[in-house]
Amino acid sequence: MLEIRRANSNDATHIALLGRITYTESHGNFIEDKQNLLDFYKKYYAVAQIKSEINDENNLFWIVFIDELPIGFAKLSLNVNYADSKDTNFCKLQRLYILNDFINLKIGSQLQDLILQKAIDLQFKTIWLTAYYKNIKGIKFYQKYGFKEVGSIDFFVGETNYENLIFAKEL
Repeated sequence: MLEIRRANSNDATHIALLGRITYTESHGNFIEDKQNLLDFYKKYYAVAQIKSEINDENNLFWIVFIDELPIGFAKLSLNVNYADSKDTNFCKLQRLYILNDFINLKIGSQLQDLILQKAIDLQFKTIWLTAYYKNIKGIKFYQKYGFKEVGSIDFFVGETNYENLIFAKEL
């Protein structure tokens, strides 16, 4: 049975582990220095870090279960703009990951629909995200939802820069 619900701090361990696994599944083959990847995980997918992010009122997390097994998660960051503008009527889809074994079930689409509706309910005018330029599958997924490329940003894992594309969608 599928369950998608808002995450709380009790879900931090599941999200930290899911984050490491799904990031490796989607980006691991692009990152040559595996020590940099491990250091990245220690910083961004430590349980304490995830708990802190969940407890921050400017972040909303969701977690996805199938038959009580955690298989994905998402993070929406509120009041974050991609430009130098002071306009805070933007939100960022920071993370949306589903384990590879479950992608064919279209759960990512259900999660995306839920996030977009929440952003609309919160009266944001724009939602944006970044995607690694070589992550064609992810880019196509977001384009299907009407996200348009609006720029690029540097994203570092260790000392290595991975150019990420910025996509935005008016709500």
